[in-house]
Amino acid sequence: MTDPLFPFPQAATRRMLDWTGARIADGPDPKHGAQSFAALEPALGGSITEGGMDPAQAFRLFTDTIVPSTRPFGHPTSLSFVASAPSRAALSFDAALGAAGIFAGNWDGGAGAIHAENQALRWLADLAGWPAQAGGVFVAGGTLGNLSALHAAREWRSGQGPRPDRWAILCSSEAHSSIMAVARVMDVDVIVVPADDTGRMDGDTAAASLTPAVFAIVANAGATNCGAVDDIAGLADLAEAHALWLHLDGAYGGAALADPGQRTLFDGIERAHSLIVDPHKWLFAPYDSCALVYRDAGHGAAAHGQQAVYLDTVDKTHWNPSDYALHLTRRARGLPLWFSLAVHGTRAYAAAIARTRSVADQIAAGIDALPGLELILGPQLTVILFRPVGMDEAQMVAWAEAHRRSGALLCLPTRWRGEMVFRLCIVNPETDPDQVLSVLGTLGA
Repeated sequence: MTDPLFPFPQAATRRMLDWTGARIADGPDPKHGAQSFAALEPALGGSITEGGMDPAQAFRLFTDTIVPSTRPFGHPTSLSFVASAPSRAALSFDAALGAAGIFAGNWDGGAGAIHAENQALRWLADLAGWPAQAGGVFVAGGTLGNLSALHAAREWRSGQGPRPDRWAILCSSEAHSSIMAVARVMDVDVIVVPADDTGRMDGDTAAASLTPAVFAIVANAGATNCGAVDDIAGLADLAEAHALWLHLDGAYGGAALADPGQRTLFDGIERAHSLIVDPHKWLFAPYDSCALVYRDAGHGAAAHGQQAVYLDTVDKTHWNPSDYALHLTRRARGLPLWFSLAVHGTRAYAAAIARTRSVADQIAAGIDALPGLELILGPQLTVILFRPVGMDEAQMVAWAEAHRRSGALLCLPTRWRGEMVFRLCIVNPETDPDQVLSVLGTLGA
């Protein structure tokens, strides 16, 4: 079918699909990286014109300028931040999902997609030990997941007793920056509990900071900067004693629930009220996806269900994802995870997550043995903090930039207890510890 307003030749479609297949098969180029505005403007500036351009020319801008000007987080040597390591199955399916054009905001538009997404959500709920009424939705990222969960928490807590003049969230000093951002959006205070030397918040320390204004406790199920898993059981005791909502930020670390060898780190999770996990982090899915799961999905629906005359015809007897987070329109962003799980099975996921932990153990042991390097922390889950003894901060930054640009290793500095250190976070089972250690060996040379 040819659209006279938007003509697009079949050859152009085939060219794009061929490139997509090769990209999925070959993976990203580790030497790619962000470019300056001055470098990009001559190529991309003015690309939107009244008359348009040839499809092949426009696609070349994408393949030859846009893609090489992005940082390849999906590569096995990309070990900074919390990188993405999507499976080929998930990437392939994501391309098909875009072509399907599914509206997945409600059952009317996306019944099949929503039912499949809910299979993946059920898997996560089962890992947490949650009952049949657990459920939720896939949203765009951890920040939106945290915001939606904490809005539901405040609505729930408001029905438990008198309201203070101003609400507050209790969280660790190692909480993700999104918690502060969420608090600003919600116009609530944040009470920060000091973490211990490993970055962990425990129930007793949290209890000492508790005030009547608190409606929710946010626990780290894998802190981004240090990998710590908070004392979930102790925090669950505290939440139950004071009728508080316990939310777990497992955007990165929640994936470790799938590995039986790491499951005990999360003891107490069965008593939490909500959990987020980002499949685009350690569950081998492409961007952008966050699984928001409620132990009792009814609390999510009570907080987020939208009402309007133009929504009166929506089928309310089935699962409508728009009822469980701060959104209405959405793509079926949980389907690439579902497809990869369906293809490979949960046993393969457990093995892949266990393998990344083994890689992290090997790298940490290698760092500890390398002269001139000091292992500071870890691995906690798969996060490692270390420092080169003989380098100042400027030298550390220069080393990181040189190796990032060469494609050898993306290992960037962070700060721990006020000091600049290097941080590695391994989420790609194809990361080679020997290759990583050979690059790190240049720090002590």
